[in-house]
Amino acid sequence: MAFLSVKNTKITGIGACVPKLILENKQSSLFDTESLAAFINGTGVERKRKAPADTCTSDLCITAAEQLIKDLQWNKEDIDILIFVSQTPDYVLPATACVIQERLGLSTDCYAMDISLGCSGWVYGLQVVSALLQSLDKKRKALLLVGDTILKFCSESDKSTYPLFGDAGTATALEYNENTGKMYFDMHTDGSGHKAIIIEDGGFRKQVTESSFAMHNRGEGITSNNLQLILDGMDVFSFGIQRAPQSVNALIEHFQLDKEEMDYFLFHQANLFMNEKIRKKLQISLEKVPYSLKDFGNTSSATIPLTMVTQLQKDLQSRHLKNIACGFGVGLSWGSVYFETDCITVPDLIEI
Repeated sequence: MAFLSVKNTKITGIGACVPKLILENKQSSLFDTESLAAFINGTGVERKRKAPADTCTSDLCITAAEQLIKDLQWNKEDIDILIFVSQTPDYVLPATACVIQERLGLSTDCYAMDISLGCSGWVYGLQVVSALLQSLDKKRKALLLVGDTILKFCSESDKSTYPLFGDAGTATALEYNENTGKMYFDMHTDGSGHKAIIIEDGGFRKQVTESSFAMHNRGEGITSNNLQLILDGMDVFSFGIQRAPQSVNALIEHFQLDKEEMDYFLFHQANLFMNEKIRKKLQISLEKVPYSLKDFGNTSSATIPLTMVTQLQKDLQSRHLKNIACGFGVGLSWGSVYFETDCITVPDLIEI
């Protein structure tokens, strides 16, 4: 088990931004009436947001960050760390974090870095930012920007991905604070399962060729090319219902946490059927497990902070909360974190 603890880090705010365009699954041509109802009941996804071709993940994250910085009344010169977690960057190179640093008007003294992770990305990003804050000579403030415009990689002829995923960007503000308790982490990786969620071509292992664009029938209602997302649903399901509960239980046991004291358990929004299996395995009451699947679908690395903004805004703004979050998926990568919030800043969801 990769257990880590970080002290003196405070989450001061969380913001989120989604595209204005709403795609209703009830209008999808990928299903007949009966199978559509089964899909919606199983996944919990009725609609999601889709970014236009000229909108990148960075645009959504920057919009969320600008509003959050404004509401926090932060001086941008005090932001010393910027971490961008996404698998849909602006470019192959340079790192998108460098582009965002300039667009946000942050100091050239700012530490900026990309992390290429999907479903577990917010949990991993939280650990990286928290650890970095401990190392600064002048301990100030940090931004964790997390999101994906994953629909750009989904085939419109693939019923296993296109109706499930949605686009979103988020911003989490953190700062060093000696009066704040610790965050606890449990982190894991199993690269032997990397083919379970994969885009086969377009990297340097398999560069783009003419054959990359050829469409392949990968099953009933699943047609895509090698530059589009391939999802092995059964492997991912087996992985999720096993590893997520194990990680949460390990975190609670190792750090001697009281599960009953937790206000919320925040899970990556994979799909409703899988998440409910995880919830029931952990014997957690439904009111402690919020969902954003219905209106936003699976937004990859953005699901946990997006769920917090859209489902828990008033609670996060008004009281002290004890939370456990667990992200799991592409990689295969998974991890859990215990963290507390205390009347933090949560702007309304932004649409662009």
